[in-house]
Amino acid sequence: MKSSVLTRYRVMAYVTAVMLLILCGCMVAKYGFDTGEDLTFAVSQAHGVLYIIYLIFAFDLGSKAKWPFGKLLWVLLSGTIPTAAFFVERKVVRETLPLVSGAQPAAAAKA
Repeated sequence: MKSSVLTRYRVMAYVTAVMLLILCGCMVAKYGFDTGEDLTFAVSQAHGVLYIIYLIFAFDLGSKAKWPFGKLLWVLLSGTIPTAAFFVERKVVRETLPLVSGAQPAAAAKA
């Protein structure tokens, strides 16, 4: 697997997670303080488009890494849970890095 597949996924995981946190803040402002309705609409639309791109890249990574359906589903849904994408992204990178062509194995610690 090429490293660009993993890099695309990582970028979109972070972008999606940050946009979801911004959207949560906008929703609090909209429904809690009755302000920022236009901003909430714009952020929700942007997050929706970015989430679709995230789904495409995560599915591409999952199909190339040959993940089982349950794992793929969890990674795809992590973009809908605030802060989950940050943690899932770290775990995915740790697990798929050995599959990347040209990746160097981690050096063993000397005793």
